[in-house]
Amino acid sequence: MKILVCISKTPDTTAKIAFTDNNTKFNDAGVTFIINPYDEWYALVRALELKEKLGGTVHLITVGGADAEPIIRKALALGGDEAFRVNADSQDSFYIASQIAEHAKAEHYDIIFTGKETIDYNGSSIGGMVAELLDLPYVSVAAKFELEGTTATINREVEGGEEIDSVSLPVVVSCQKGMAEARIPNMRGIMAARTKPLKVVEPVAADTLTSIAGFELPPAKAGVKLVSPDNVEELVKLLHEEAKVI
Repeated sequence: MKILVCISKTPDTTAKIAFTDNNTKFNDAGVTFIINPYDEWYALVRALELKEKLGGTVHLITVGGADAEPIIRKALALGGDEAFRVNADSQDSFYIASQIAEHAKAEHYDIIFTGKETIDYNGSSIGGMVAELLDLPYVSVAAKFELEGTTATINREVEGGEEIDSVSLPVVVSCQKGMAEARIPNMRGIMAARTKPLKVVEPVAADTLTSIAGFELPPAKAGVKLVSPDNVEELVKLLHEEAKVI
């Protein structure tokens, strides 16, 4: 069994957000980058659990520059067998999905896992695009994945309940909380990751369908107004005229 896990580099959740070039680029000066948590905690760890139980190999892929290599080395330390970095710097989902799909066509994976979204752009689009480009079934926001032979049973949350899907491999799945429990690389894994293959491949020609016009920070939070519990009329007036919630 061959599994491909899509890995994305994202800013640490504690990073201070700022922009440059007239608010068109993220300012990464001094920012610590991590593996996108949905990719690491759920997609990668579930892939490793399946490998440990059923055998096979787990490949990793990221689309990015050389600065993404420490991130993918950490994924190798967790237990990935081999990694591929497509040498391209793009934030366009279709372009990124096209690079992943081109690689997957040659490798014939049984399962392709992605996180449900990245924590920086929250696009939730890569998995669906990869599935479409490969003409494969796609199950999104999966919270549980079980495999029996070549048939996967996938649980996903839907509004008001849970949906259980059955699908034959190969399949593309985006993963969310519940899919697996997070792991921490051990010293043996960290040492082994140094010698595991990390292949750099050049991108294929693909369309870029979107561009970033600009970023905007949310407005600063307004100060708190305290109203005496005896002054109900003033509270109602503020809720109506300023908060506009009644």
